[in-house]
Amino acid sequence: MFTQWQDFVPGGWMSAINVRDFVQRNYHPYDGDDSFLTSPSEKTRKLWAKCQELLRQERSRDGVLEVDADTPITINSHPPGYIDRDLEIIVGLQTNSPLKRAINIYGGLRTSVRACRAYGVEPPSGLIDFFKKHRRTHNDGVFTVYTPEMRRARRVGIITGLPDSYGRGRIIADYRRVPLYGIDYLIQAKENDRDSLNKTMNVSSIQLRERISDQIQALQSLKEMAAAYGFDISKPAANAREAIQWLYFAYLGAIKEQNGAAMSLGRVSSFLDIYIERDLQKGIIDEEVAQELIDQLVIKLRLVRHLRTPEYSELFAGDPNWVTESIGGCGSCF
Repeated sequence: MFTQWQDFVPGGWMSAINVRDFVQRNYHPYDGDDSFLTSPSEKTRKLWAKCQELLRQERSRDGVLEVDADTPITINSHPPGYIDRDLEIIVGLQTNSPLKRAINIYGGLRTSVRACRAYGVEPPSGLIDFFKKHRRTHNDGVFTVYTPEMRRARRVGIITGLPDSYGRGRIIADYRRVPLYGIDYLIQAKENDRDSLNKTMNVSSIQLRERISDQIQALQSLKEMAAAYGFDISKPAANAREAIQWLYFAYLGAIKEQNGAAMSLGRVSSFLDIYIERDLQKGIIDEEVAQELIDQLVIKLRLVRHLRTPEYSELFAGDPNWVTESIGGCGSCF
């Protein structure tokens, strides 16, 4: 079963993945005021004070605190990183220290090299040569399929108005699946998808099988990353802290490998509130702990960083990252 809370189970073993059904059957509307809210905990205040000092140092260094130009970032490219291990209850950073930016060469080699050099860091020549000779990056793949007209339209900004390498769309995933189902269930579902494909080997089916295999490998890597922090996300989250941590691990894996300007967190407030309300009713947590969990999640989201060229900061006035959440909306549309 997905979780020890039987009334939370969206269906039997290997039923269709359906996060919406879980939310619809378990959330409780709230029409009261905000009198139940508490102030940040002492632990959170101390942690945020450390972050504020790091942010001050970052601003004093032209907006980039530190660059790791030696290690192309992947889900498991860097060892676990912490702000202050004794103060953190929600853990996980993109690299092994807060605000350190890694190169995302898989997105684009030239852009990564230019970004490094703009901040006085030189990537290893061997790394650059390897990617030039042996690895096609995302931008390389995109530009090989552009027609001459498309290239001209991109270059002059007709299509997006953004510089090349920053014309990608908003990336919105459903990270809630990891805490609700656990990684092992999601892997099994992907394997079932692959096994149910038409056995005919043509261009479409071969590409689809390859992509599903890549997705399975990414889920395995996500489980390994969480294990490095001391967490087993193979099974569903059993409480509010695990639900928030599992969800953040899923989002962390995404922002390690994708450097989109707008990496949405999705519609998570109602989902997480189900776990928090459950723990409050069972006496597992109180309002201060609930506030602490959300505060520390938000702190992690505020530390999201990607290595950009200066043109990005000039275009958007300050190197922003849009970590958006969908709060409004409806559960049923007719």
